[in-house]
Amino acid sequence: MSMEIEQTTAAILVQQNRPLVIDEVSLPEHLAVGQVLVEVFFSGICGSQLGEIAGVKGPDPYLPHLLGHEGSGKVLATGPGVDSVIVGDHVVLHWRPGAGIQSVPPRFIWRDQLLNAGFVTTFNKHAVVSENRLTSIPKDYPMEFAALFGCAVTTGIGVVENKAALRMGESVVVVGSGGGGLNVIQGAKLRSASPIVAVDLFDNRVKLALDVGASHGLVNKGASWVTQVRDIVGEDGADVVVDNTGKPEVIGQCIELTKSSGKTILIGVPPKGERTSVNTLPLHFGKVLTGTHGGDGEPGHDIPRLLHLAQADILDLSKLITATYPLSEINEAIEDMRSGKISGRCLVAM
Repeated sequence: MSMEIEQTTAAILVQQNRPLVIDEVSLPEHLAVGQVLVEVFFSGICGSQLGEIAGVKGPDPYLPHLLGHEGSGKVLATGPGVDSVIVGDHVVLHWRPGAGIQSVPPRFIWRDQLLNAGFVTTFNKHAVVSENRLTSIPKDYPMEFAALFGCAVTTGIGVVENKAALRMGESVVVVGSGGGGLNVIQGAKLRSASPIVAVDLFDNRVKLALDVGASHGLVNKGASWVTQVRDIVGEDGADVVVDNTGKPEVIGQCIELTKSSGKTILIGVPPKGERTSVNTLPLHFGKVLTGTHGGDGEPGHDIPRLLHLAQADILDLSKLITATYPLSEINEAIEDMRSGKISGRCLVAM
C-alpha cells in the first residue's frame, strides 16, 4: 500500500554518547505485509533507551537508527495481511511481540542514507510498526496513560505475576524506583505483599515510591542500605528482591538480601563486560536467580486486563508520569532522567 505521508520528524541515534539528532526523515514509499502506519501521540522514555544511547551493550552496529519502544497513537494505514487493527484504532505500541504478523523492519531514509528501525519505534511523530507490536485500546482512554502500557506497566506487573508469583504477605524489595520499579511496587501492593521496600539513589524517587504503594523507602548511600533493609524484612532476607539498576555490585547485594527460599529477579542489564560473582550453592536448595524479558507477558492479553484495572481506579497511573517534554526537547528530557531530576516516568509529546 502506498503512503500518503512522505516525511516525519524523528529523534535519531547517530552516535553513541551524543545527543539525539532531531530531523526530518522520509518514510517508506509502501507498507509491506504486516506493517502499520501509526501517528504517535506520546512516547515513554525507558531506562533501557538511556542505556542504548550510552552504549552499555557495546558498539552499536545499526547506527544511525530510530529509538523508542513504549508509546500510544492512532492507526493511519495498514499493509497487506493486517487484520488485528484497523484505520482509526487507538493503539499501544509495545516492544514485546503480541498477536498478528511480524513484518520486516521498515526502511526510512535520512539525508540520502538508510535509517535503520526495529519492529517498533516511538521517538518519531509517525512510525511504521509491525502488526504484532500493536494492541488496540478504547478510544476514550487517555493517550498519555496508554503509552505506559507499552513497557513500564506490563514489565513491572509482569515481574510480579509471571516471575515472582507473589503471594499475600510475602516481602518484596525493589532496588531502583524508576518507571519499571514503580510498577513492581504497584503490582506487589495489589498482591498484598508486606513489607514492600523501595531503594533508590534519589530522595524524590523514594518519596514517589512511597506514594504509589511502598511501605518503606530507603536512599541508597553506600552499603548501609543493605543493613537497613534487613532491619525491615528480617535477618533471613526478603522473599523477592527485584533489581532495576543493572549494576553488578548492587546485583550481588540483592542476591545476598534474598531468602534462601526466595527469588532474585533482574530487570536491569549490566554494561557489557561487567560481571558479578555469585555463590551458586543456594541455587541448588531452592533459591532462585532469574532475569525477565519485559515481564514475560503477552501484550494482547495483558494490556486489556491491566487497562481495565486502571479504568476501575484499582491500578493508579496518575502519579507515575512526572514530566512531559515536546519531541524538540527530548535531549533535555534524557539529561534530566540521568540526573535524577525526574522521579517517575518521562513522556515525550509529539
